[in-house]
Amino acid sequence: MRTEETIQADLDRFLEVLPDRVRHWLQSHDRLEDLKEVVIDLGRPIGARFARGFEIVDENPALRADIDYVTSCVGEFDRDNRSGIEQTLHRISAIRNRHGEVIGLTCRVGRAVYGTLDIIRDVIESGFNILLLGKPGVGKTTKLREVARVLADEFDRRVVVVDTNNEIGGGGDVPHPAIGRARRMQVPGDRLQAEVMIEAVENHMPEVVVVDEIGTEAEAAAARTIAERGVQLIATAHGNDLENLMANPTLADLVGGIQAVVLSDEEAKRRGTQKTVLERQAPPTFDIVVEIQAINQLAIHHDVAETVDSILRGEPITAEMREFDDGGEIVAVETSVTPLAEVESGEPDALEAEIRRAESRSRVLRVLPVGISRELLERALREQRVPATVTQEAGEADVAVALERAAELGRVPDEIGATVTVRSNTYSQVEEAVEELAAERSTPREEFALREAAEAVDKVIAESVPVELLPQNAYVRRLQRELIARRNIESKTVGEEPRRRVRLLPP
Repeated sequence: MRTEETIQADLDRFLEVLPDRVRHWLQSHDRLEDLKEVVIDLGRPIGARFARGFEIVDENPALRADIDYVTSCVGEFDRDNRSGIEQTLHRISAIRNRHGEVIGLTCRVGRAVYGTLDIIRDVIESGFNILLLGKPGVGKTTKLREVARVLADEFDRRVVVVDTNNEIGGGGDVPHPAIGRARRMQVPGDRLQAEVMIEAVENHMPEVVVVDEIGTEAEAAAARTIAERGVQLIATAHGNDLENLMANPTLADLVGGIQAVVLSDEEAKRRGTQKTVLERQAPPTFDIVVEIQAINQLAIHHDVAETVDSILRGEPITAEMREFDDGGEIVAVETSVTPLAEVESGEPDALEAEIRRAESRSRVLRVLPVGISRELLERALREQRVPATVTQEAGEADVAVALERAAELGRVPDEIGATVTVRSNTYSQVEEAVEELAAERSTPREEFALREAAEAVDKVIAESVPVELLPQNAYVRRLQRELIARRNIESKTVGEEPRRRVRLLPP
C-alpha cells in the first residue's frame, strides 16, 4: 500500500521571525496550514499568500522596524539575497535598494513532505545514475530530499547533498532532519556548484551524490566526472522531458551529447538516410531518466542510451508510466511515447503552436555557401549558436547563403528551396544572413528556450518570484520576451554578452 504522505511545516519556527501584528493575525487565521508566503515591502501593506488567494494583513504600511525585526531573527543573507531559519526549510529572500539596504522581504514557508518516494523506490535502490526532470512545482526537490534520507538512513549509504540554494537541506548551518544522516555541502554561489560537486567526491568519499538543478556546461561536465568515478549520482535538471533535454545544447551531454555525422555514400544508402545524420556522441552520464509529470505520476526511461538512439533514428520509443490508482496501489504500464510534434490538438495556445512548429522541422540545418567563405559561414553559425552543418553538396542542402552577384548569375542550384543573399563576402554580412535564417527557421535551441520561458512563466505566477533564463543570443531573447509578454508577465534583459539573458519579473 502507498505510504501516507506526511507534511511537516515547522510553522511555529516560521511565525517566530515575523513582526508581532503579522504573527498574531496568522495564528488566528483559519487557513494557516495553507500559508505559502508573507510579503513585506517598506511603505506598503503586508500581505500573506495562501494556497488559494492573497490577503492583506492590515492596511497599515510596513515600517523599517518590521523589516529590521525579521532580518535580525534570521541568518546573514547570501549573494543571492537569501537566508533561512536553522533546521527548517523556510526561506527569507531580500529586496535591496540601490544602496544595498533591505526594503522588502519574501518569507516563504518550506514544507518537508514524506512518503513521495514509494513510486520510484525500486529505481532509486538500483544503484544506477538517475536524472529527474519536470516542470517547477511538480516535486523534483521534494523527491530528491527524500532520496537522500532513504539512502542514508535505510540503506546506510554515504550520501552527500550538494545544496546550492539550500532548497534540499534548508537554511542555516544545520540541515533539516528531512535529509536524515546524509551530509550537506553548501555552495557559496551558483557559479561554484560544479567545483563543490567535484570537491564532494574528492574529499568526502561518498557512495551517492545528490544535486538539485544541473544547469550549466561546467555542472554537466562535473556530473560526468562523478559518474565515471563510480559514485551513484542522483540529480535534477532543467527540462520537461528527455527529448527537451536532448535539444538543449548546454545539457545534452547528460544523455550522451548529440553530434552531426557525415556518412559515406554507401553507408547513407544502406541506412536509407541523408548523408548528414544525428548520432549520440558518448555514453550517457545518467542511466535512467524519470520524467515527473505530477507529484504521483511519472514516466521512466530505464535505458537512456537506447532511448536517445531511437529518438535520433526517428524510431518509436516506449516508457514505463507509473501512477497511483484509487486504492493507493502503484500502477505501472509500458506505453508508447509520441513526440509532441505528432500530437494533434484542436486549439493549441500560441506557445505550444510555436514549439510544435519547432519540433516538426529537421534538427540539423544544412547550409550551402555560394560565392561566400565557408569559414565565415561556420563561424557565424557557431557564434549565433545555430545547430547547423555547412555542406558543399547541393543535393543535401536545406538552404543556401549566397552572394547577391552569384545568385543573379544563377549559381544557386535549382533544387534548393530557400536562399538568403548577402551583398559582400564579409563577416558582418554573413552574420546578418545567419540571423535571418534563425528568424525563419526554429532550431532545437529555440525549442528549448521557448519551453524554458514557458516553465519560468508558470513559476513566476505560482511563486511570485523573479526568474532568470539561461543566456541566449539576441534573436532567441526576443522570442522569449514576446512569448512571456503574451502571458502578461513583464521581463527585461540583464547581463553582458555572452551571458546576456532574460529575467522575468513577478506580477
